[in-house]
Amino acid sequence: MVVTTHNNSLPVRGAAAASRPGKPRKPRAGNGGGAAHRHDAKIAWLLVLPAIVGFGVFFAYPTLRGVYLSFTEFHVLSAPKWIGLSNFTELISDGVFWQSLLVTIYFVVLSVVLGMAISLLTAVILHRLAASTGVRGLMILPFLVSGVVTALTWSLMLDPSLGIINVLITKIFGHPVLFLGSGGWAIPTLAAINVWKSMGYNAVLIFAGLQTIPATIYEAGRIDGASEPQMFRRLTIPLLRPILVMVVILTVISSFQIFDIVAVTTQGGPANASNVLQMYIYAKAFRQFDFGYAATMSLALFVLLIAITFTQLRMARAGESDTN
Repeated sequence: MVVTTHNNSLPVRGAAAASRPGKPRKPRAGNGGGAAHRHDAKIAWLLVLPAIVGFGVFFAYPTLRGVYLSFTEFHVLSAPKWIGLSNFTELISDGVFWQSLLVTIYFVVLSVVLGMAISLLTAVILHRLAASTGVRGLMILPFLVSGVVTALTWSLMLDPSLGIINVLITKIFGHPVLFLGSGGWAIPTLAAINVWKSMGYNAVLIFAGLQTIPATIYEAGRIDGASEPQMFRRLTIPLLRPILVMVVILTVISSFQIFDIVAVTTQGGPANASNVLQMYIYAKAFRQFDFGYAATMSLALFVLLIAITFTQLRMARAGESDTN
């Protein structure tokens, strides 16, 4: 009887154990999945490798090399000699550097103020009147022209003897204007050339921002009795704030780095009236072969641009518009 009872209990216990809900077992990952993921990772690194190499060769290494050379005395034919902060001490007491910086700031202010005003007006006109994409495409053509070609063209047009602009001015006023040969006219003329070149690109950016503004906002403004100037001042400008800040930052950076137009037209003259910072850095590096001091000025310009950019972003709240 004992044996019989023991034998009969085995199936019952087995059935009870089988009826209990158990935790589902996780499927084991096979070796094929891991190998496939490793293969995908190798392909990804292979595709990213050219960008990494380009970044290291053309940006990271030159930047680090320039920072190192700013602390050295380097004249190409001799090895760099570590001199610590001597270049920075010389920079602080360099009157030509500070004069070039003031000339550059004057040029930047004119380029930004005139460029933003003309670009914004052009973008609004394109948004309201020009429906053809061909007209919008023509606006960006000056930006596609190289700086050297732009400078040569405007130099010929502004020539005091044969330039078409001065021929017209002579017929009206009786005498030509030395746009590029006068200390008072040099920087405003260069700023105007720079504005002409970049105006189309900036206008296209602002035009793209105008297209993102809902038409219902302007309809509500008209219902409330707002005029076009009022809607432009109280609706368009606030809603375009992120785009305008971006355009201002791009214009400031490009204007601080102006070189080709100045090098072709005035070469820093007359009497250093248009000797912008990039021209002074070029003269120190490739005329006096003082690459260490030129690297110091370049580093100072780099830090200045970073400070200006972050200040503009912080003051203008570039990441948000008034609709948020």
